Amino acid sequence: MSLEIAAVVLAAGRGLRVGGDLPKQYRQIRGEAVIRASLAAFGRHQEVARVQPVIQREDLPLFQSATAGLDLLPPVQGGATRQASVRAGLEALSGTAPDIVLVHDAARPFLSSGLISRAIAAAAETGAAIPALAVTDTIKRVEADGRVAETLDRTTLRSVQTPQAFRFSVLLEAHRRAAAAGHDDFTDDAALAEWAGLPVTVFAGEPGNTKLTSAEDFAQAEATELTALTDVRTGNGFDVHAFTDGDHVWLAGVRIPHSRGLLGHSDADAPLHALVDAILGALADGDIGQHFPPSDPQWRGAPSDVFLKFAAERVRSRGGRIAHLDLTIVCEEPRIGLHRDAMRARIAEIAGLSPERVGVKATTSERLGFTGRSEGIVAMATATIRLPWRS
Repeated sequence: MSLEIAAVVLAAGRGLRVGGDLPKQYRQIRGEAVIRASLAAFGRHQEVARVQPVIQREDLPLFQSATAGLDLLPPVQGGATRQASVRAGLEALSGTAPDIVLVHDAARPFLSSGLISRAIAAAAETGAAIPALAVTDTIKRVEADGRVAETLDRTTLRSVQTPQAFRFSVLLEAHRRAAAAGHDDFTDDAALAEWAGLPVTVFAGEPGNTKLTSAEDFAQAEATELTALTDVRTGNGFDVHAFTDGDHVWLAGVRIPHSRGLLGHSDADAPLHALVDAILGALADGDIGQHFPPSDPQWRGAPSDVFLKFAAERVRSRGGRIAHLDLTIVCEEPRIGLHRDAMRARIAEIAGLSPERVGVKATTSERLGFTGRSEGIVAMATATIRLPWRS
């Protein structure tokens, strides 16, 4: 029996230490809002069924702009403390309670899919688990007057990260008990769980899963990106599908009513197919037919978002990022202009990008050729990706 997994992502803090009037979770890093990167990491993970954001009500316009196209639960209002915000997220999920909940700080946008998987596995095994890193620096306890009181044994010390993972019912009950007892100063859910008498285990965290707190953190993150992802690649994709009987077409993940359909083994979404080949081409990783052969019956009628998600994950699995996707659709009909923004949003959602990193253009062939005779549709795509340099 599979477990249902949900994530609570905390973005209710003000985080103004980084400077300016914009809360840090809405500042951009690597071309997208911090909160978007954190939420998208859970949204695209195959094991996570629901993502519950917790925000401040006055930030709703910022939130809506930063998260356009993501598949999220409606955000809930956070509390005066981190603990209160976590409880608000848990209570929002309690109507249809998941088996396991992951609690994550939106200010940690660099978590990997592997870290999320480890969190889920650890919680399923032990009921309460947190990601941790061994402490490598010498740690001293210092008195108020600045004198060193003692040197601690660092072999028993760990620095703790999020997402912290728990059996949902157990964590919610612990939060309710703490609230009823007037305890509202726990700095993380593990500390609250310890107070409630729950055993908490650790699993391997990630050095890259840093928390953005200061202006220097943002600058360092940008510098690290430029240093690490120096292998910039471009790939091209091309696909064509003929018209056939039908009453709609799928184009760039959007269902468009039409007098005819498109002929293909899957849903015949030529724009998404072209994007998949563009990404795979940039990776030098074959083409869509190699990974999803038409001879395989499991792909008959399949939605093409499956293929694009696969290609985007291939980039992330190699430590890379998609920098930009550009798409051109050539057809006499249907008219694309009315659907352009919906297409950009859908592509961005599938690939885990900001819509600002997706371009969609449309043109006709001036009544020339098979597209000019309205016999079919052509899609051409270009993908730009960044990978860590490897010789």
